[in-house]
Amino acid sequence: MLKLDDSYRHKGQRKELVKTLSKKGIKDEAVLNAINTLPRHFFFDTALGSHAYEDKAFPIGEGQTISQPYTVAFQTELLQVKPGDKVLEIGTGSGYQGSILHILGAEVHTIEYQKKLYDRTRKFLTKLGINLHFYFGDGSQGLPSQAPFDKILVTAGAPIVPNSLLKQLKIGGILVIPVGDRKTQKMLRLTKKTTTKIIKEEFANFAFVPLLGADGWR
Repeated sequence: MLKLDDSYRHKGQRKELVKTLSKKGIKDEAVLNAINTLPRHFFFDTALGSHAYEDKAFPIGEGQTISQPYTVAFQTELLQVKPGDKVLEIGTGSGYQGSILHILGAEVHTIEYQKKLYDRTRKFLTKLGINLHFYFGDGSQGLPSQAPFDKILVTAGAPIVPNSLLKQLKIGGILVIPVGDRKTQKMLRLTKKTTTKIIKEEFANFAFVPLLGADGWR
């Protein structure tokens, strides 16, 4: 297992971040505890490490970002993760969001479109001792080989809700996805009541990097 420094200062900064998220409306104690547990600075280059506990997104290379902590908390809270849930994460990125899902007790299957990011994050999380199921490919198509899923989380902005993702949800399953144009997306939660009945809820606007792929931005 990779050994990284997690000082009292870092732990104090995480507690302050959790307070900030609470003030912004995050209520799920399990989500807040997961964010308080996971050292976000592990996911940063040394040059940006001092900014790890700011409630902001930061670049991680390959045109991608590590999401703002509030965004991670908001999406995770909407997903209503329960221990043992089989979750598909579309957009592995830095691995931070997937690690939060893992801490919450989910069986996480995560897919990444960018090969360099996929290789780097898979290697890093494995050394960190965080055991996710990693896949390289077009996340906009989901992961039919591992379907169905209890929950699906999309961490990139999509032009539409891909029908393939809805098909890969179990009855009673939840899909959380930001949908809009390349600049701004509205957060959606879709709950699959039956094979033909989907309940759609709309939440606040966010700004994500674009979802690339056949059912994303080309």
